[in-house]
Amino acid sequence: MNIKPLADRVLVKPAAAEEKTVSGIIIPDTAKEKPLKGEVIAVGKGTKDEEMVVKEGDKVLYGKYAGTEIEIEGVQHLIMRQSDILAILS
Repeated sequence: MNIKPLADRVLVKPAAAEEKTVSGIIIPDTAKEKPLKGEVIAVGKGTKDEEMVVKEGDKVLYGKYAGTEIEIEGVQHLIMRQSDILAILS
């Protein structure tokens, strides 16, 4: 399936949730937190007032409640406005 976001929207694939802590403690599924970073899969063309800063392949941080969850070919994705993205990771 090929998805092209409209206007200033961005399609993001969230990073996998952490399986265990730094010290080695395994985190059960019920205690895992939703990841706040991911990879940009597709971007819209922007609006006349706002050009697109993010591009495909960028690693980004976004807010905890940002975007709308959608499922594409069995994989969870988020579609959100560019303004919901807090930072680009380098």
